[in-house]
Amino acid sequence: MRGRDPRQTLDRRRRARARVRIVDLPESEAPPDGSVTTRQAAEVTLPGSELERIWSPEYLERLAATYWRFLTRISLGVLRVLYAEDARDIVLFGRPLVLLRFFAPEYELAENRGTVTWRINEGLLVLPSGRGKGHLRISVERVPGGEGPSGQVTVTSEVASFYPLLAGVGRFSRLGRHVYRITQLRMHVIVTHAFLRSLARLDLVRSRVGAFAPPGTAGEQPAALSPLARR
Repeated sequence: MRGRDPRQTLDRRRRARARVRIVDLPESEAPPDGSVTTRQAAEVTLPGSELERIWSPEYLERLAATYWRFLTRISLGVLRVLYAEDARDIVLFGRPLVLLRFFAPEYELAENRGTVTWRINEGLLVLPSGRGKGHLRISVERVPGGEGPSGQVTVTSEVASFYPLLAGVGRFSRLGRHVYRITQLRMHVIVTHAFLRSLARLDLVRSRVGAFAPPGTAGEQPAALSPLARR
């Protein structure tokens, strides 16, 4: 096997503007009702001045947009994200192959925490009985203290109460759950960890919706905005 080129490693480190450490969490939960919940998290350490600059509703929205961009890039364009006023579709090449359809994002913002939640609507990967249930959520929370002039945040990605079609129902559910865990779930965990590590570059793409963009920039309002977000 060919070893890694140390020059590439050094180049990646030079381009990194932050340090990322994956946090060990239980891989997933599978309650008796057939749903699945999984979480992945990372601690991101960056210069305090940089954290202050990006700690805003606009950059929470940009973090969410970066997640969708990363999904498209890592799949080499096989998976695409299509935007609608009240939905976000994850498609295989294009419609009508909608793997997952989410409702429009919902934001909650507090002094030291921000979350963006996409509630699951339907899709080819969703069990019919699981339509309209569960969510995908990205959370960012500031860690008190930090390392001197540095700041630290914990970024968490969570898929909760998801009913995968692959897991099946009835007498086949036990086998289906096993197949789901070694295929779709494993791939989801790998992709999410790769996304979290990519945050070391702090390359947060501008959102095409721009709900929290600076004044004068066109954009739509989020589907739901909590009272915390109006502060």
